[in-house]
Parts: sequence; structure tokens; C-alpha cells
Amino acid sequence: MLEQLTELHPQMIEIRRHFHMNPELSFKEEKTPAHIAEYLEKLGNVEVRRNVGGRGVVGIIKGKNPGKTVALRADFDALELQDEKDVPYKSQVPGVMHACAHDGHAAALMGVANVLSKNTDSFDGEVRLIFQHAEESAPGGAIAMIEDGCLDGVDAIFGTHITSRMPVGIYGYRSGYLMASADKFIINIQGKGGHGAAPHETVDAIVVAANLILNLQTIVSRRVNPMAQAVISVGKVEAGGAFNVIADTAKVMGTVRTFDTAVQDVIIENMEMVVKGCCDAAGATYTLSYEKGYPAVKNHKAETEMAAESLAKIAGKQSLVELEPLMGGEDFSYYLEKVPGSFLYAGGGNAEKGINHPHHHPKFDIDEDSLLFSSKGMLAIALDFLRA
Repeated sequence: MLEQLTELHPQMIEIRRHFHMNPELSFKEEKTPAHIAEYLEKLGNVEVRRNVGGRGVVGIIKGKNPGKTVALRADFDALELQDEKDVPYKSQVPGVMHACAHDGHAAALMGVANVLSKNTDSFDGEVRLIFQHAEESAPGGAIAMIEDGCLDGVDAIFGTHITSRMPVGIYGYRSGYLMASADKFIINIQGKGGHGAAPHETVDAIVVAANLILNLQTIVSRRVNPMAQAVISVGKVEAGGAFNVIADTAKVMGTVRTFDTAVQDVIIENMEMVVKGCCDAAGATYTLSYEKGYPAVKNHKAETEMAAESLAKIAGKQSLVELEPLMGGEDFSYYLEKVPGSFLYAGGGNAEKGINHPHHHPKFDIDEDSLLFSSKGMLAIALDFLRA
């Protein structure tokens, strides 16, 4: 069956480029899921569910005899970003582009669906193909799809993320924590504005914000166990107007990344203390909004080891890299909280072709050989799981 994917590679490229040229934002996907569902329905031997959890699509392919059920997941939403690549398949939607390889994920899984639909006599059990919407925007599409039954009866789930950070031809895996939880915080500071020449008559919200930003870093350096991993990053500050006016308000926004929920609790508790202390000392008031995002992605040991063995069989052990934990977030974590499984990476970078821009970059791209590489990996893992 793996050889049949090679024959389908040009078609997967065509599909990927179609999605790349016609990207859709999270929770606004209409044409993309419709395209996926129509493709699956035309294959035959695929039971298709549309509008799962809102905009998701699920394809069910049953083998010759009853058996276990394995799920494979791909996402398909895009980002609010202007595509700056000079390629024929450049995004045709202003301000929206696929900058995280979700177009490749969907195309690769559609290739897997094509092959499985033509070879139902060659395996027992069921393959559940989960095409998920809205991975990029919390609360994400995974929760709603799970609530709508996409995991009902599933014994294990696997997902693959194509990444430009690894060269094409390399698989990345890790047992245990792979990706961090991704939280968001917003701090609104209320001071007292005034003339820039009379700071003693004001409560400078910008100075309070600056002091607060520096002190937030002491939470990680002095409150979190140094053996644990955590990040607090301020990504946006809004304050001020005229150059000679002391601002009365400031807004500080950022993200917190952790693996352990106990560490997450420490940060939340101490963030409140730091913000209150900085504002009280300056005579300012504040509001703190803290939103927990996706939980950490924690791969299951047995399923990860099985997946690595499957990948080694088709590509050789030299193609496998054991990854370090990543601070990025992924709502695949919700699936792993419900059923055993593993989230893996497939290399999609190629420095010789200039394909080495990071994810969420306006010139992000993937080497399209990764579509074949990723699809072969997913198919091999699914078949090996069903045979085990």
C-alpha cells in the first residue's frame, strides 16, 4: 500500500496547493471541509460525517473483518498572515495564509484515505480519519469534535505535524511531554495621567507596566523549581499617546507555557501577587485576566514506541530523531487525554531550496516531498497498530 502513495504524490501536491491558495481562518472554514468531504465521498468505501463539532470532517474506513479502531488526525485551518512567498501557489486571500503546514496535513491524510479505501480487504478493524478545524485558535476544534463523538470506540490516535525545522526525510518523536500548555494573560493598569513635566502629580501607568514586566520574570527565576520548565513572555504592550503626556492606562499581554499543571498553578498564584505588588506600590489599580489554553501534549509511552518502530521499518532508524520538549501548543492534547496515542513530527524543511522559514512566518513553506513522507508514516503506523 505504501507504493500506492508514491503514485498519489502528485495528487497530494495538487490538493495541498489548492488549500494553500484558498486558506480559511479558524472557525470560518467552509470550502476547505466541503472539499475534503467531497473527496472522501467520491472514493467509495468511506463513511463520511460532515460538520462534526461544527466544521470538522470524519471519514470512517472499515477493513475486511472487525478489529481495533485507530484514528489519524489532520488539521486544516490557516492563519491571519499575509503570504509573502513568490510561488505559483501563493495564497489568493489577502491577509490569510497557511503558515503552519495544515494544508499539507490535510492533503497527506487524504492520500492515506485514498489508499485505504482501495484496500479494505487488506486489513482488519477500522481507520478513523479526523480532519479537524480551528487548531490555531482557542478553544480549538478538538474539544467540539470529541464531544460530537469523533473518538467514540477509538483505541488509539496518532497525528503528524510537518515542520520546516527538520529536513524532509526525518521523523521526530518523543514519549511523555512533547508540547507545552499555552495560556494567555491580559493585565490592565489604571494610573493617573498628567503633564510630562509634572510626573510627581501622576501615577505613570507606563512605568508601572515596565516594572511589572521585569518582575514577572522573577516568577520563573525565583518561584518555579529550576528543574521544571516554564516560560512567561510579554508579547504586546499598549500605552500612551502624545510624547509629552504621562499615560493613565496601560495594557500588558502575554503568554505562559508550562508542562506540569502544578507549575502552572504556581505561576498563576504568583502572577497575581506580582501584579498587585507593583500596582499597590505605585498607587495604581489593575485587572488581571488569565485564560488557560490548550493542555500540554503528553504522548503515551507504548503508542509512541510502537509508532517509532513503524517509522523505522519504512525509513530506517537513521531517519528517527528523539525530540526535546517544545514550548509550542497544540490541541491534539485533548485527544490524548481521552485515548492513548502519540503526536509526531515529519521533516518538511529544505535549506537548499530556501525552505527554512519558521512556522507562522510570511514566507513559510514546506518541501512537498514531505507529503509523501508524512502520509507513508501515518499509513504504516495505522496498519501496524491494527495488526498488533
